[in-house]
Amino acid sequence: MPTYAYRCRECTGTFELSRPMSESGAPATCPDGHRDTVKLLTTVPLTGGAPTPAPAGGGCCGGGCCN
Repeated sequence: MPTYAYRCRECTGTFELSRPMSESGAPATCPDGHRDTVKLLTTVPLTGGAPTPAPAGGGCCGGGCCN
């Protein structure tokens, strides 16, 4: 089941809800009971797996061109 992130406009807190995709547009109430909430845009990595760190070293090519 997908997880959706929301932000409360009253208390400015953020929270997540797991709900079916068919209910993704339904209103959400924040944990403090406020009803003025907005669904946040979230991104999902399409490559799968953890991001790879950038190579260490200097410049754009890891230091090889700066001899």
